[in-house]
Amino acid sequence: MQKKLNVLGEPLEPCSVNPLTGYYRDGCCFSGKDNDGVHAVCIYATEEFLAYSKEAGNDLSTPIPEYNFPGVKPGESWCLGGYSFVKAHQEGKAPQIFIHSTHERMLELIDLETLKSYAVDL
Repeated sequence: MQKKLNVLGEPLEPCSVNPLTGYYRDGCCFSGKDNDGVHAVCIYATEEFLAYSKEAGNDLSTPIPEYNFPGVKPGESWCLGGYSFVKAHQEGKAPQIFIHSTHERMLELIDLETLKSYAVDL
């Protein structure tokens, strides 16, 4: 079994169980090699970020009952795809993150100091 470590090299902490998040829907932002979108960064969702994400083509806020997805609401945590986070960062729209719940695979896409600059839990 693969060790689940965060970007700080510590054990990965859960991101959200309500709504249930993660590529594997286990509440964690663990990103295995089969996760092409690298859903590894645990974000703190705000109304502004959810609106930006929807406009960018990644609608996180609209419920999809057939997939048991209630939609992400402002104030909730969610495992966002790493490429979406990097794009938001480049556009000056990235949300705050929970760094202890952000999987080490994010370091393949963005540096630790940049991630730390968004962390609410440091």
